[in-house]
Amino acid sequence: MLFNSFQYIVFFFVITIVHFMTPYKKRWIPLLVGSYYFYMCWNPAYIVLIIFSTIVDYVAAHRMAQTESNRRRTGWLLTSLCVNLGLLFGFKYYNFFLDTVSEIFESLGVDYVLPHSELLLPVGISFYTFQTLSYTIDVYRGKLKPERHFGRFALYVSFFPQLVAGPIERATHLLPQFQQVHHFRIDRTISGLRLVLWGLFKKVVIADRLSEFVNLIYDSPEIYSGPTLLLATYFFAFQIYCDFSGYSDIAIGSARVLGFDLMQNFNLPYLADSITDFWRRWHISLSTWFRDYVYIPLGGSRVSRTSLWIRNVLIVFGVSGLWHGANWTFVIWGLIHGTLYLIDSKTAESRENFRASLGIPQGLWRAACIVVTFHCVLLTWVFFRASSATDAMRIVSSVMTNPVGMPYLGPSSVATALSVMLILFLACVQILQYRQRLPFYKSPYTAPIALRWSGYVLLTLGIAMLGRSNNEFVYFQF
Repeated sequence: MLFNSFQYIVFFFVITIVHFMTPYKKRWIPLLVGSYYFYMCWNPAYIVLIIFSTIVDYVAAHRMAQTESNRRRTGWLLTSLCVNLGLLFGFKYYNFFLDTVSEIFESLGVDYVLPHSELLLPVGISFYTFQTLSYTIDVYRGKLKPERHFGRFALYVSFFPQLVAGPIERATHLLPQFQQVHHFRIDRTISGLRLVLWGLFKKVVIADRLSEFVNLIYDSPEIYSGPTLLLATYFFAFQIYCDFSGYSDIAIGSARVLGFDLMQNFNLPYLADSITDFWRRWHISLSTWFRDYVYIPLGGSRVSRTSLWIRNVLIVFGVSGLWHGANWTFVIWGLIHGTLYLIDSKTAESRENFRASLGIPQGLWRAACIVVTFHCVLLTWVFFRASSATDAMRIVSSVMTNPVGMPYLGPSSVATALSVMLILFLACVQILQYRQRLPFYKSPYTAPIALRWSGYVLLTLGIAMLGRSNNEFVYFQF
């Protein structure tokens, strides 16, 4: 079931009514049933994986809390880690591992064929796996007491708005909300639906329209010129942002209508003035997850040698890349970001001294840094989107050696021109958001009603007239 489908509208309408009509102590039941139904709309069989993972982590957390033996507590934590990461490896990385081993054998002159798995990748497995792991790790660390109510814990694992593509919620934030009384509130409903509307617009009007040109060019990069590849890369940067942040907006808005608060996942990332700043703004739930559960346990920046800090950063970004997909292009994408992060961190003070020595105004310097940061991120998107490392290098080489000229505008130059206009519209909205001068995003009771409803109507008409329907979200494949 896709957020951008009529089926979801009906489902959400029904689940909202049932939710608020049910006594608050029993509301976890329709939400859990609805969440399982929501997930089973993709593949009913894979609900077994979520239930199995839920049972394992529920038992492991309680066993850890019931024993004072560090050895037993560690054993139960390892059980949770092995089960969850084992399922993730088996469904997502098994074939990638076999292909890598086969390539190593071939390089050694050994002809050895390993059997591949024909299992389909369960939707959202990377997201709910990390969500359950954060729970058991927090219980192990003593930061969280295990949830006694199995139904509420199962709902935490499978809560439908953020089940498939996040945000990756922490148990300390979401679990207590399932025990609170949530009354129907018109202000929350308006705020949530407004966020859903904006998320739908970003997805079906901007992202899905851009994807048509991006897919055409990136599917056969060898036949297109540098300017065309560059245009497609610009388009992809905004496609993936609108696609993923659109999903997050719909998820957060849907949860808000029901009375729940999900964490912010995007904060105007293309207005970041450094790579460090970018990762404070992009996929926040994942970047903070890796910070808390990988980077800091490795020692973070508080290590005795610079080489260890570099190692920690590259491990985090390399694993983050692999989390996104079983392909070396994602690992390269992560390692490039890691390298840029290291350079950014080490040169931050010298860059500021350079600005001060030249007397460049802070605002002008920040604008220049935003442009440079965006194009550094743009370079990494080539590896993220390309089908292979070879294609990615071909694209980079073609753009670098032949960056000027008239690009191919696709089957319809009008459609491409419309895509550019939509990007400019998005940029204007984001800048107004950044400057907090957009009444559409203010409280529904403070912004002028004529302006609010003009925005609602225009976005709705845009979705109806320009939208592309029933296209999956990009991050479903991760």
